Amino acid sequence: MTDNTVDKTRPYAYKITGGKALKGDIEISGSKNAALGIIAAAMMVDGPCTLENVPDISDVHVMVDLCRSLGATIEAPDIHTLVIDPRTINTYKASGALVSKIRASYYLMGALLSRSGQASIRLPGGCNFGQRPIDLHLKAFRLMGARGSRPTDIDNGIVNLKADPLHGANIFFDIVSVGATINAMLAACKAQGKTVINNAAREPHIVDVANFLNAMGARIKGAGTDTIKIDGVPVLPGNFTYSIIPDQIEAGTYMIAAAVTGGDITIHNLIPPHMDPLSAKMREMGYTIEEGDDTIRVYNPYPDEELYAINVKTSPHPGFPTDLQPQTVVLLCKAAGMSRMHENVWQSRFQYVPELAKMGANITVYDRMALVNGVTDFKSATVEATDLRAGAALVCAALAAEGTSFINNAQRIDRGYEHIVSKLTAVGATIERVNVDYTSEDTEA
Repeated sequence: MTDNTVDKTRPYAYKITGGKALKGDIEISGSKNAALGIIAAAMMVDGPCTLENVPDISDVHVMVDLCRSLGATIEAPDIHTLVIDPRTINTYKASGALVSKIRASYYLMGALLSRSGQASIRLPGGCNFGQRPIDLHLKAFRLMGARGSRPTDIDNGIVNLKADPLHGANIFFDIVSVGATINAMLAACKAQGKTVINNAAREPHIVDVANFLNAMGARIKGAGTDTIKIDGVPVLPGNFTYSIIPDQIEAGTYMIAAAVTGGDITIHNLIPPHMDPLSAKMREMGYTIEEGDDTIRVYNPYPDEELYAINVKTSPHPGFPTDLQPQTVVLLCKAAGMSRMHENVWQSRFQYVPELAKMGANITVYDRMALVNGVTDFKSATVEATDLRAGAALVCAALAAEGTSFINNAQRIDRGYEHIVSKLTAVGATIERVNVDYTSEDTEA
């Protein structure tokens, strides 16, 4: 079965007949979050570069189209490789409809400001699970000398930035922000002088963006810690090939899919330390996690024994990732007794709970905490993917449920999971895409 069995210009759903233990091997693709940041970062390089291990997902396709709309020359010799030449960029404005399709379009603020000294960007889109302001991004740009970057200067949804020139600055973020950390890092690479980013986010894809920029000629130290130091350089020569890291969220999703179906899966091409927060919690529940150099095997050696209820709290890296929260709630449904999930990153990330309830889950939400009562035997249902990771959680539940489920708005899941249908089919799942007749106003991406 291929991943192209429907008309993707029309609404479609995943049709999943569950109740089968998943067994076999799954290869992890390149990191969605790293790829989006790196493609944006490539727009400020002064020569060509080649990106390998690029995930073949819709978010990346949108970002590539957006960069081409700026004038960048981008070729794809295969589905996992991009050859990028940003020297043909002819504008600092990105205000078309493509910008509103993905949250990561805001990285073009830092990239274009660094490249051109100006940037005019429409406010970005993305999954709707709470307020996602860009005030920290604008604070950083203002400290580096960008005029017109105060929130009150946003004109009809367009952020206008201008610096003559950008200069180094001492930046302190009031809260840890992945997006603001990357944007400040992009802007600082060509700024005059030294920039220090304090209380920086530490996620693996931030390190990957920094490594890419250093390969292009930047001078960044400390990525992966809470203090990043950047010495600005006038030119980023490029002329380098860079391979994107594996996607830790994709890997975690398949680890959970193996667990909830009572399966035995070995996941390849990942970085096991990136999975430590999830691996630790799964071991706490009673699962066995066997790690190799770039593999993880997941199975339950005592399938007749009850799994332990646990407590999980999301937090910025190196804590438990919020992007695995919905999938992990599905996993908690299989434990005996009451588990707790505390969401400490986004204030509205439990919007999917009513959909899980249709599948038999017993979950009560109090503000940012979900009380999960197990053991749940999931049942088939027709549900809606409210966002990317919530959709992935519903896929996990449907794989464990007896009967046939339909997950509407499946295009939201395709944003971040490369070839999910063929990957799951290869380990024993019964899943396909089917066109449906409902109407969807899906403006996120």
